[in-house]
Amino acid sequence: MFWQFTNTIADLVNASGFVRGQWTQYLMIIVACLLIYLAVVKKYEPLLLLPIAFGVLLANLPFANLSSYDEKGLIYYLYQGVKLGIYPPLIFLGIGAMTDFGPLIANPKSLLLGAAAQLGIFTTFIGAVLLGYTPKEAGAIGIIGGADGPTAIFVTNNLAPHLLGSIAIAAYSYMALVPIIQPPIMKLLTTKKERQVVMEQLRPVSKLEKVIFPIFVTILVSFFLPDAAPLVSMLMLGNLFRESGVVERISKTAQNEMINIITIFLGVSVGATAKAENFLTPRTLGIIVLGLFAFSLGTAGGVLLGKVMYWLTGGKVNPLIGSAGVSAVPMAARVSQKVGQEANPGNFLLMHAMGPNVAGVIGSAVAAGILLSMLK
Repeated sequence: MFWQFTNTIADLVNASGFVRGQWTQYLMIIVACLLIYLAVVKKYEPLLLLPIAFGVLLANLPFANLSSYDEKGLIYYLYQGVKLGIYPPLIFLGIGAMTDFGPLIANPKSLLLGAAAQLGIFTTFIGAVLLGYTPKEAGAIGIIGGADGPTAIFVTNNLAPHLLGSIAIAAYSYMALVPIIQPPIMKLLTTKKERQVVMEQLRPVSKLEKVIFPIFVTILVSFFLPDAAPLVSMLMLGNLFRESGVVERISKTAQNEMINIITIFLGVSVGATAKAENFLTPRTLGIIVLGLFAFSLGTAGGVLLGKVMYWLTGGKVNPLIGSAGVSAVPMAARVSQKVGQEANPGNFLLMHAMGPNVAGVIGSAVAAGILLSMLK
């Protein structure tokens, strides 16, 4: 009886994931726990990093089969929103409903800073091609430089879906680490005198301007770059909900319930694509490095154009606002504010930085449209 009991226990142990699991799965579980730590303890982009991290955890539990996005299970059905390109535009709808484009309208030159911050996307695209990635893979890797998770997912799903897990994790991880990655670059490229510049208060923006802006941008971008229309049009529709003042219930739903539900579905299903056999490869690890390069170069591009504006205006533009040209709203703008106040406690750059920041959202979507039109 005793031996029968011990044999049963031995069979259970031998059949468990502890014995039959691969070391790569254990490593990915550690990565998932690290991402959960960053989301919960450090509060780095927790709304998306936490569900993505748990999706990674589900994907790598040995023999649990909880993350079979390629079979008819829960994750499979949630993943269809990614596969069919539904979730990213809906996320943009919610972002638009939460975003005030007033600082951008008040200072249209901010568009240039948002455009300059896309430098990392196209430079990294060229670099990835030279390193042996296919043009489609390189385009998906380069879009990480926009620091815009939904855009990265949208582009990758169209160009290189087999890289979706690694690119999504890289994009959202670098978005979460904006307060750590950006300040050293900003300080390296600017002098203390430049960081101390106090900018003039922005002019008031009328309701008419705010209502016309999303309509105008939708028409303009859709005519020139139809591939960017799904993202840009939903972004602008959400903003029109906000600024029109006549659909408050819809606007609040887009800002809260809708975007929260889509965020859960998107995060878990994308995280579940990061299985160890797909993630722990030299090419995938190279994506992580290239993504950091793209994001850092995007930050540098915005700051450097900010310096040019500083010189051209005789010192009226603080170059730090250029770093907010990456599409990490509103965290990048807050980092500009924080670094500016370190140099000058009386400096209030947040609203000035929000202009390039929301321009970066538009810029990353436009960059996505360019890559899709070239490579799809």
